Amino acid sequence: MHTTAHIISIGDEILYGQIADTNAQWISQELDAIGIKVTQRLTISDVKEEILNTLKYCEERADIILITGGLGPTEDDLTKPCLAEYFDVDTKLNKEALTHLTTLFKRFKFELTPANKQQAYLPTNCTMLKNELGTAPGMWFFENNTVFVSMPGVPFEMKGLMANKVIPKLKEQFDLPIIYHKVIKTIGIGESWLADKIKPWADMLPANISLAYLPSLREVKLRLTTTGTTKELLIKEVNKQIELLKTYASQYIYGYNTDTIQSAVGDLLNVKNETISTAESCTGGHLAHLITSIPGSSAYFKGSIISYTNQIKKEQLGVSPNTLKLYGPVSEQTAKEMAEGVREKFDTTYALATTGIAGPEGGSKEQPVGTVWIALATPTGTHTKLLSLTKHRMLNIEASSKSALAFAWQTFVQSS
Repeated sequence: MHTTAHIISIGDEILYGQIADTNAQWISQELDAIGIKVTQRLTISDVKEEILNTLKYCEERADIILITGGLGPTEDDLTKPCLAEYFDVDTKLNKEALTHLTTLFKRFKFELTPANKQQAYLPTNCTMLKNELGTAPGMWFFENNTVFVSMPGVPFEMKGLMANKVIPKLKEQFDLPIIYHKVIKTIGIGESWLADKIKPWADMLPANISLAYLPSLREVKLRLTTTGTTKELLIKEVNKQIELLKTYASQYIYGYNTDTIQSAVGDLLNVKNETISTAESCTGGHLAHLITSIPGSSAYFKGSIISYTNQIKKEQLGVSPNTLKLYGPVSEQTAKEMAEGVREKFDTTYALATTGIAGPEGGSKEQPVGTVWIALATPTGTHTKLLSLTKHRMLNIEASSKSALAFAWQTFVQSS
């Protein structure tokens, strides 16, 4: 049986969409790393009845309840009084918390007001968790065989408490297994096609290893998850399954875990001591942005020309006026000459080019919005590919850039 946790985020500002709840995501990752399974994340308003009802709901379903927000000194910060009411206890001045507050306010030359002093009053049944980075202490409760932890909503304060206080106490309190994940990154194939292709492998996975499909823009991630007591053994078991997977889908696997298609392209260029440049029209520099987001990319990326007009295509990339007149700026021929022109201009091993109709306007019956040509110039010739994308501008820009990198990666792998 897994040790389970619920995360409660308290704050109207989250519900209104004024801030993103990055706390819950971060807490989930940290709990997963120590073998605690998060089964629900709930976001609720700063309303007494909501808080009390949610505490009861979570207590009936989880071993651990982690709460963020609502610990400030103002009247709308209700978490602490609600916890006291929920457990039917009083609040009492905590001397250690008051000393911490007094020292902190003195250091910053602030007056310790009665409202601030109230932060040192804690429910009598809690263990104080000293907040080294702020004024509101964390609180640890153990009631009815359930752990309740209340922490500030300020992300860096919460993270400090989690890392230094909460995680160590959870490890002491529970006998936790190891949860091991490995994500396999694939590109160049859709989710359903990939599922069909690897079905024999998926059907033969051991019962203790689960598979999840995580589709995203122009790629599909496969996540393998297993639990046990020895991490080295879990890694060995998962890696064995990945080797078997390669017999079905090696041509689509570009990396693992935090790898990106741009880092995979960069790795191949680095290994071969080769270089690349880009000529971009519809992507407006996004392709170069992805390439240069990788530290050390200056070793293989020489530069880019954003040829957003026909004039720049002709003057800077050497695209023939006849090509533009006969075929237009969004064409296989133009993409090919753009790639070849920037490759020659920057003297790189390879060059990628993009030209298309990003939208939401500018399309035609023959060339609807989302029509994009990409080209890869190489020492042995130029390869092209037609994309038919969406009506959404930013999605088209991102998808075109990622597809161009995938096109380059697949070409490099096939030629090696």
